[in-house]
Amino acid sequence: MNIKGRWFDWFNTIFLTLVGCIMVFPLLHVLAKSFSSSKAINAGLVKVIPVDWTFVNYKVILADTSIWRAFLISVIITVGGTAINLIMTASLAYPLSRPEYSLRKVVLIFILITMIFQAPLIPNYLVIKNLHMLDTLWALVIPSAISAYNLFIMRSFFVALPAELIDSARIDGASEMRTMWSVILPLSKPVMATMGLFYAVSHWNSYSTALYFINSRTLYPLQLRLREIVLSNDLGQAESLLDGVNEVSPAGVQMAVIIVSVLPIIIVYPFLQKYFIKGMLVGSIKT
Repeated sequence: MNIKGRWFDWFNTIFLTLVGCIMVFPLLHVLAKSFSSSKAINAGLVKVIPVDWTFVNYKVILADTSIWRAFLISVIITVGGTAINLIMTASLAYPLSRPEYSLRKVVLIFILITMIFQAPLIPNYLVIKNLHMLDTLWALVIPSAISAYNLFIMRSFFVALPAELIDSARIDGASEMRTMWSVILPLSKPVMATMGLFYAVSHWNSYSTALYFINSRTLYPLQLRLREIVLSNDLGQAESLLDGVNEVSPAGVQMAVIIVSVLPIIIVYPFLQKYFIKGMLVGSIKT
């Protein structure tokens, strides 16, 4: 490697390290506050290391049934919504990847239009209302069943698969459904894992959709409950359930809820990382 190449590598290493530190610092600050006492938080002593270690903020969360209910709602939305997303996206991406489908270009143009022009909130609200999905969990998963961006990535992945495999399945008498289930999907683990992670993170972090379409507090997902705690300092029933609640600061509880809300995605990501990298590279380069 020449001198320019080494300097380029050093620059990339230093630059990405700085960017990584900038991105990690807020998370460490939130984590430190969640484990610090109210006195330390109110005195502004907490930076990236907890001061006066305490678990009382997490005890408040464990005592609040509304947070657990919201957590369960988020899990249901994330798991169920991601399954619907993958089924719908793969079902549309596969025929659009086959040259035998004569209308694929027309359909792709219509899908491309939805990426450029998106319906405003009011028409979306009226559609969901007329479909009787208001104040139901269906309103949080059905309207976003297919992402045009993810559809194009998955279609590119399917196009890159050897056509001989599909021809062989057809010669053996397999139907299109059997070909997709037995041939295409087993080879599509990287892109399915990548798209699944995209959809799962989107469902888990989404709160604006629930804010618009959910009225019942019993159906609030975790992010919407987190919004209440952060913006309104509404600790719910936890304040009356815990002894020594005076030691709890709203800021500490807010930070603890933020950690709880991001923890599932942080735990899941390492298991999907190898598929994530492979799926993104193959699906984005081979078009």
